[in-house]
Amino acid sequence: MILLTLFWEFFKTGLFSVGGGMATLPFLYRMSETQGWFNSAQLADMVAVSESTPGPIGVNMATYVGFTVAGIPGAVIATIGLVAPSIIVILLIARVLQKFRQNRYVDAAFYALRPCSVGLIAAAGLLVVKIALFFFDRYAETGAFADLLNGKAILLTVLLLVLTRCVKQVKKLHPIFLILGSAAIGALFRF
Repeated sequence: MILLTLFWEFFKTGLFSVGGGMATLPFLYRMSETQGWFNSAQLADMVAVSESTPGPIGVNMATYVGFTVAGIPGAVIATIGLVAPSIIVILLIARVLQKFRQNRYVDAAFYALRPCSVGLIAAAGLLVVKIALFFFDRYAETGAFADLLNGKAILLTVLLLVLTRCVKQVKKLHPIFLILGSAAIGALFRF
């Protein structure tokens, strides 16, 4: 039954997360609340691992969640669930797109999807900021403002923003070096 639930949850995610892998984050956040398969801290780890590994982030996250929930069969089922809607839609559209591409309603529908995609990606970005830079669970327990902020993560974020915006040599670095450097700092200072 868990495999069927995994497939269905990721099928819905794949069907409605227009705009790429980061657009899956609001769906994953909802999944964490409704299914209880992972918490927000684990979701932050998933984002970090999925962004750091080769391949599309949405597929990487589906595989990660599926494996966490049900091992290798879960990883396969969750991944298939995520990509199945895209494959189905692409096959259907490919058959009729040439015929209807010049239709003004089809063109308007494609144009209208752009703001939806931007909204989903913006929501995902805000969710990543919320998870990575703040400890809302700890703050809810203690009520102390000092427990709300993840000082190490905020410091690293500010440092990376300054370095990537102001230091010419860092601007030229390939992003993989920044990712590896951040991973080393995280391991060294135990984020």
